[in-house]
Amino acid sequence: MITTQQRFVGQMILFVGLNSSQKVILKAGATLLTGLTGNLDFPRNDAAATAVWETENSANDETSPTFDKISMSPNRLGAFTDISKQLLVQSSIDVENFVRNRLSEAVNRALDYALINGDNSTQPFYGILNTTGIGSVAIGTDGGPLTYKHIIDLETALATDNADFGTLAYLTTPGVRGFLKNTEKASGTAQFVWNDGAPPVGQQGVRTDLLNGYRAYVSTQVPSNLTKGGGTNLHSVIFGNFAELLIGQWAGLDVVVDPYSSSKNALVTIVVNSWWDSAVRHAKSFAAIKDADITGI
Repeated sequence: MITTQQRFVGQMILFVGLNSSQKVILKAGATLLTGLTGNLDFPRNDAAATAVWETENSANDETSPTFDKISMSPNRLGAFTDISKQLLVQSSIDVENFVRNRLSEAVNRALDYALINGDNSTQPFYGILNTTGIGSVAIGTDGGPLTYKHIIDLETALATDNADFGTLAYLTTPGVRGFLKNTEKASGTAQFVWNDGAPPVGQQGVRTDLLNGYRAYVSTQVPSNLTKGGGTNLHSVIFGNFAELLIGQWAGLDVVVDPYSSSKNALVTIVVNSWWDSAVRHAKSFAAIKDADITGI
């Protein structure tokens, strides 16, 4: 006979595995590498080859592209929650869904934050915004109002570095989306900067947000409380080829159900552990605004 607790555990493992697809970074097109073992090194070409015009019979000049590597190793990300045994006895499928969502969302939220804002200290790797060498579009000494030109400037920053190809998308805050939906491309045109596009092929009824002709996503994990000079509560906007963001996952998601440690309090502890690392393969594949003021909304 399967007990309520055993039934709960089986569904917990299944749900956490499936919900990993909900991370906004993955929706934007990041490269997810799963089932990894050991530390990994990825070769990277960090200087382009060059060609030289030669005379009819002169020897070709040597060109020597150089390579370095990106190293990735597992870092543990965990969460837990306590469930009363009385709740398990009384549980309905809705209660179980609530508990599973709580743990899964905690892992996803922490991972998304690290992928965007990781500082290689509080989080074990650098996120996009703290990666050295990404493009930068600055609005002003104290920040300033975000305009359509600034959005285009992000695209130009990638194009200038010959990096405007691949899985290109914008990622920003919900506040920026609301601001740009109320911002005309040019005064009196009734054409707003942020708009809705046609649904993707095979996904009728699914809205696709578009910004400057590219897919656009929002997340509360993108910072909206930055400061610059005298400016406060400034927002970020990221544009880039998200396929260049590598996300490594080791050993799937580990779920442990502990009915013993808190048994005297009639509690069951559910523990989730996972192992991750991330790196931007080429920094020039991304550009960011970090001083957008949207107080005019």
